[in-house]
Amino acid sequence: MREVTIGDSNVPSIGLGTWHMGDNTATRETEIKALKDGIAAGARVIDTAEMYGNGRSERLVGEAIKGTNRDELFIIDKVLPSNASASRLEHSLDTSLKQVGTDYFDLYLYHWRGAIPLSETILTLQQMQTKGKIKRWGVSNFDISDMEELLELPNADQVAANEDLYNLGSRGIEYSLLPWMRERKIPLIAYTPVAAGDQRGRLTADPVVKQIAANHSASAWQIILAWAIRDGNTIAIPQSNDPKHTVDNVLAANITLTANELAQLDVQFPKPSSKQPLDMR
Repeated sequence: MREVTIGDSNVPSIGLGTWHMGDNTATRETEIKALKDGIAAGARVIDTAEMYGNGRSERLVGEAIKGTNRDELFIIDKVLPSNASASRLEHSLDTSLKQVGTDYFDLYLYHWRGAIPLSETILTLQQMQTKGKIKRWGVSNFDISDMEELLELPNADQVAANEDLYNLGSRGIEYSLLPWMRERKIPLIAYTPVAAGDQRGRLTADPVVKQIAANHSASAWQIILAWAIRDGNTIAIPQSNDPKHTVDNVLAANITLTANELAQLDVQFPKPSSKQPLDMR
């Protein structure tokens, strides 16, 4: 199973996203099983945020990880811009820790840029790291200008990752941001890595994707995920409420696409020729 280095930890390159999970009581038990089965299949990374369902996703994660060795997990949480100040961040972090039922997060992200000065937020994140409430800090939905501003701050080169939208049908960050991050060895966490709603079937129904899937005795979804993690510096966090689909997602980390297959996908889904705006969540 392919791995990515985040700080001093090596983790599987496909984790478990939880956006929209925990919102529907009728599907709650199935969602918990999906997370549990994903962990059993080899996933270590679980990504959540205080924004997701106003804490409902965090509580779902807390239930799903009961009975699992905490040291074997890599839990990511995120603070909202409105809570990213020196006066509010720690309280927000403590609330999230309580919701998930853990003493620390392996990675805590600034969810997106807001009105709080970036220097204030980053300094406070560093203070939370010193206190041991988070092992690493990072950012989310940062464009290249945001990242360049970030690295001007003291000790900001310790940023552990940047989480952004990235999938075969949404390659906007390849124009400038992703090469910049690769050069500096800053890992990417790719959210919506199989595209929201499969872009109305555009990706999984594509004949090139289907043929490559047949080559590997895999599903089209798995090929799309294998593409997203192809550089060895990306963690994909697909979300699924279906236990079997979740396991299949995790196992996509075992697929390595050939140079010819990657070239075929580049023709079918071209790289961006100009800068494209981020689509945040």
